[in-house]
Amino acid sequence: QVTLVESGGGLVQTGGSLRLSCAASGRTFTDYGVGWFRQAPGEEREFVGTINFNGKSTYYSDSVKGRFTISRDNAMNTAYLQMNSLKPEDTALYYCAATSVFGGSLRSAAYEYWGQGTQVTVSS
Repeated sequence: QVTLVESGGGLVQTGGSLRLSCAASGRTFTDYGVGWFRQAPGEEREFVGTINFNGKSTYYSDSVKGRFTISRDNAMNTAYLQMNSLKPEDTALYYCAATSVFGGSLRSAAYEYWGQGTQVTVSS
């Protein structure tokens, strides 16, 4: 069992930055790839990016590439989503998730564990 807790969401103006954290507890953190997803009201959950088990490989959706960066500190059992140049369309509930696929995955179905989400609102 892995428990994930996101934090760091909030209200920010267009062009601003936020860093989300995903604190993991339970099983060995390095056994899992980590993904970030988001869901806006009335929309389906959307893949944001993923990082592999040791942090050396990342992959992003086209909508955030170049603006968002995923990292992880395995000693702290924490993953991060640094979001820069935020836009109103980035407004959503952001989730982190853990998958036993070491390389991470683009597919939400691959993730066994999910956090409760943290709200990000970008004002225009």
